[in-house]
Amino acid sequence: MEDKSRKRRRKGEGAIYSYCDKCFTGSPLDAKACSKCNTPFGRSRKYRVISWHKGERSTKVVDNLTLARELADAVKTDNIRGEYNIKPKKPKLAPTLNEVWAKYLTWAKANKKTWDDDMLNYGKHLAPRFSKKRLDAISSMEVNRLKLEMAKGKTKDGEPYLSKRGKSFSAATIKHQLVLLQRLYKFAQGPDFKYKGDTPFDHKQVVMPHLDNELPRFLAGDQLAALWSALDAWPEEVTVGFIKFALLTGVRRGSLFTIRWEDVDFERHMVTLTISHRRKGTETIAKKVCSEALEALKDLPRTSEYVFPGKEGGQRKDFKGPWRRIRKASGLPDNVRFHDLRHTFGSYHAMNGTTPQVLQQLMNHRDFRTTQKYAHLSPGVVNDRAVKSGEMLTPKKTDSKVFNLAED
Repeated sequence: MEDKSRKRRRKGEGAIYSYCDKCFTGSPLDAKACSKCNTPFGRSRKYRVISWHKGERSTKVVDNLTLARELADAVKTDNIRGEYNIKPKKPKLAPTLNEVWAKYLTWAKANKKTWDDDMLNYGKHLAPRFSKKRLDAISSMEVNRLKLEMAKGKTKDGEPYLSKRGKSFSAATIKHQLVLLQRLYKFAQGPDFKYKGDTPFDHKQVVMPHLDNELPRFLAGDQLAALWSALDAWPEEVTVGFIKFALLTGVRRGSLFTIRWEDVDFERHMVTLTISHRRKGTETIAKKVCSEALEALKDLPRTSEYVFPGKEGGQRKDFKGPWRRIRKASGLPDNVRFHDLRHTFGSYHAMNGTTPQVLQQLMNHRDFRTTQKYAHLSPGVVNDRAVKSGEMLTPKKTDSKVFNLAED
């Protein structure tokens, strides 16, 4: 019969021996001393692994038995691969950010109304830094550097890195870039790429900017008067009606685009709106509006099914040009956005005593925390209620009955 050594040699397995570092001899594993020089094996015993591959012998000395066994198993595995010509599977390379972006953009165009904002942000901020990098090569340090440079308004080399207004980027703009980058990683983890590697956002190494303390921007009294004056003299009826209706109802621009004449009930002062929510999709609601808002619609030309039609009578897609011209005619600052009309609606309601609960319904906020941003605008209402606390909580005086406590 073949001895164990020959069997191992034939199978390509590794043999393990106790190793004497004085006479460089191998002994059985259970030997207490070297079989050649009788040097006792103590706690510092070492082990020799002998292996054969295609008739060639190789040895390796390690410090403990665990390592020796792992090495012997590894030798056996390598020999089996060689025998059956099994090539080690190469690890799949992570996709580059640009590869993920190309597929994401196709998905976004079909599913996201704000895909063009994503395209603008990616091209301006993310692509120059990360487009050629593989996902597992983008570090949290690089993402935090992007945050820092946008906030400071200059790169690490001292080059200006500014917005169109010549200023450093706002916390909201910085957050948009981080959210988009995070969304691209989540998209890569989906069925298209099945990415399972690390992301810069793991272990909270990248913190999103906090926006909770940002107050809504609204038109002051003189600015509001200037806007009304410009609207009254403006020749484009649809533009005037669009702005007036937005200011008097607080409806978002996107919802105004979808209003049809059949959605407007002049008798009941009701308008049916399609409202888009960022995470919950769309919903259709019937909204009560003031008579002044309906007056802004009555004399508009009905050349389309839409109240505020776009090109060739279709649904309007944009209002940047008309708003820019009205803003300039009104003398308003360039940083006043159309969306600030909605903030103006909410702010004036808050300053005139509308409760947050009612304001939430008027502005169709799903999250009450969004409505709470307007709470700071009503200190007068709060103070008035504070002064009246005594009046509300103290029992009103009435004619009291007098008891004669004198003894008879």
